[in-house]
Amino acid sequence: MAVIDINELKARLPQGSCVLGLDLGSKTIGLAISDPMLMIASPLETIRRKKFTKDLLELKDIIKERGIGALVLGLPVSMDGSEGPRCQSTRQFATNVLADTDIHIAFWDERLSTSAIQRLLINEADMTRKRRAEVVDKMAAAFILQGALDMVGR
Repeated sequence: MAVIDINELKARLPQGSCVLGLDLGSKTIGLAISDPMLMIASPLETIRRKKFTKDLLELKDIIKERGIGALVLGLPVSMDGSEGPRCQSTRQFATNVLADTDIHIAFWDERLSTSAIQRLLINEADMTRKRRAEVVDKMAAAFILQGALDMVGR
């Protein structure tokens, strides 16, 4: 399908399908899933990155199993609003996914999402460093996806 504006997400989503949020890191991909009513984002899992083709196979399995109608990718925009190499990498990931998958993709500005989740896990949940490392990526994906859902739900 195509990269779409976040405001088009709800209109382009097949009825009853969910949205998968992705927090792309160099070593992992955090995943979160919406409910079919597009109100709540829940952490799903973390994929340990391998090669793109293997990562894509895992994503395609999840898309099929979970009835995913669109992806929201966190776009790591710099604090000054500029797009650097990490944004280029995220956009290239989307292009590669679209070359082999029939799904819509939207981007969501993820500035400070990981640091916000880190603070939450330290201050509120009092998690150990090891436990935080296990959950931070999927929690960041949920943070990203929830922001996008809140935007499209207005």
